[in-house]
Amino acid sequence: MGKLPVTGGCLCGAIRYESTNPPDWIGICHCRMCQRASGGLFGPFGAFPKAGFRITGEPTYYRSSKVAERGFCRICGSPLFMRYDGSEKLGVLVGTFDRPDDWPMTFCHTGIESKVSWYAIPDDFPRYKTGEDPITAKYKDLLSGA
Repeated sequence: MGKLPVTGGCLCGAIRYESTNPPDWIGICHCRMCQRASGGLFGPFGAFPKAGFRITGEPTYYRSSKVAERGFCRICGSPLFMRYDGSEKLGVLVGTFDRPDDWPMTFCHTGIESKVSWYAIPDDFPRYKTGEDPITAKYKDLLSGA
């Protein structure tokens, strides 16, 4: 486990964040929306309790599906956050942590139906299709039309 508080921010520094709590889990989403939003092969997220999480600066939010919004810096474009409607957690992209090495993966792979074929997952964490994992299962019907 890494040192607290967990801190991070965007590329230009206009948005910074700090959590006095560690992430509840670190997982990777391979869905097409996460690929497009991150510009990478997947989106590695840490799930933080909203209590004890503080943001300085003003992220812009984009409703990327019927159930979630993604936050980013409007100045440099860095993707930062994912928040599901009604959730007490905030998803934070691990690459934006000041010390990402301190927080290794602990949870699962989601959106596995969209995993890029030539990328070999190097671990044995559980793998789920979108809407079948413990996080998005309650949104399964809404996500199928996203």
